[in-house]
Amino acid sequence: MGVWWPTGTMTFEPPLFVRLYLDEDVHKRLASALRLRRFDVMSAHELGRWGLTDEEQLTLAAAEGRALLTFNSPDYLRLHREWMQDHKEHAGIIVSDQLPIGEMVRRILNLLNRVTAGEMRNAVRWLQTFK
Repeated sequence: MGVWWPTGTMTFEPPLFVRLYLDEDVHKRLASALRLRRFDVMSAHELGRWGLTDEEQLTLAAAEGRALLTFNSPDYLRLHREWMQDHKEHAGIIVSDQLPIGEMVRRILNLLNRVTAGEMRNAVRWLQTFK
């Protein structure tokens, strides 16, 4: 008697929780504060990725399946529109005003506990909606 193997195509299920990539202008300590709460977060500072263009930062975040958090809304909103027109995908862009780190942690946690990685994909979210 042979071994039975299921037929069909295997599909990749995205992670439930949003994985984050913090742009170089975001507080350096935010990544460690979120990791203490068991979220998957990387920052441009930790990875030595400062001085890159916004497009390079978004490309790196997208390649790693990470939503990019930035204070630079004008440039990233423009990039989002361009990527959507070019049918390029990203894991999401989160834009915020510059806030004290405690308020950033609180709002990011609100977002991470309400928005799935699938809902974040190719979307732009404004952090001020997660007060």
